Amino acid sequence: MQTVYHAADSRGMAHHGWLKSAHTFSFANYYNPQRMGFGVLRVINDDFVEGGEGFGTHPHRDMEIISVPLSGDLAHRDSMGNGSIIRNGDIQVMSAGTGVTHSEMNANADQAVKFLQIWILPRHNAVKPRYQQITIADQAKPNDFQQILSPNPDDDGVWIHQDAWFSLARFDKGTKKRYDVKRAGNGVYVFVIKGEAKIGDVQLKQRDGLGVWDAEGFDVEATADAEILLMDVPLDVAASTNRPLN
Repeated sequence: MQTVYHAADSRGMAHHGWLKSAHTFSFANYYNPQRMGFGVLRVINDDFVEGGEGFGTHPHRDMEIISVPLSGDLAHRDSMGNGSIIRNGDIQVMSAGTGVTHSEMNANADQAVKFLQIWILPRHNAVKPRYQQITIADQAKPNDFQQILSPNPDDDGVWIHQDAWFSLARFDKGTKKRYDVKRAGNGVYVFVIKGEAKIGDVQLKQRDGLGVWDAEGFDVEATADAEILLMDVPLDVAASTNRPLN
């Protein structure tokens, strides 16, 4: 098993007044040639948006864009005619494909919204744009792995155009479970949303990340009450990680 560790305080930081964002991988004005992604996982942005503010209408193409709200209410609108509010306990995915415009705004004027925005390179470009949003909190599995994303529309969670699986683990302190990698050639990026966890000999704290590869599976141990996101993604894809982000 091989690993790469990214401490929370090693992330690229952006402060725009209304927005505070921590970038696990190179994004916008943060560029680190050693942090260009993890296989097809290209972006993990940890966003804090002040009340009444947000990302105005802007375009994307050929990217699978996933939002995981952590607190507050996020208002989504897009050129496909979708308009909705997503909250903690929900997950949202937008396949940008041939092109889409959207906005993501804080739905409240008096409180911040916090969410993870995750970008994954698709298996094929120029797919038909699509949007999906579901509530995952009502199917939570305490002290187990809850699948929240997959390549299969008929499987648990949302689906995307890539051989990727996301699982959410809400573990009490002392819980230890084996995670089995879903597909040969995939690696797993582990992101600790809150709490503390241990993977092998590596201790992870809140907002730390760990990439794992060359393993069929590994143990995840909560060394404090923890919420952990596991992103199981292809590493054997010949996709340029230097392509423009849009």
